Amino acid sequence: MTGILFVCHGNICRSPMAEFIFRKMCSENPVLRNMDIFIASAATSGEETGNDIYPYARAKLKEKGPPDHTGRLQAI
Repeated sequence: MTGILFVCHGNICRSPMAEFIFRKMCSENPVLRNMDIFIASAATSGEETGNDIYPYARAKLKEKGPPDHTGRLQAI
C-alpha cells in the first residue's frame, strides 16, 4: 500500500482540497484506480480540530466534482 498525506496548517482548506482533487485524479486514471493507495489530509495545528471544511473551499470543490467531505477535520 502507498500512503499519501496532504498537510497544511488548519486542514480546513488547502490540504482537504488537495486530497479531494487527488482522489478524483485517481478515480479517473486507470493505472491509479487499480493501485492500493491510502489518501488523507491533516493539520499541523490543532486550532481547527473538529471543524468542517471552509465553506468557500467546499463550494469550489463542488464546482469541479470531487466527492464532498463527509467527516470532521483532524490534526496529526
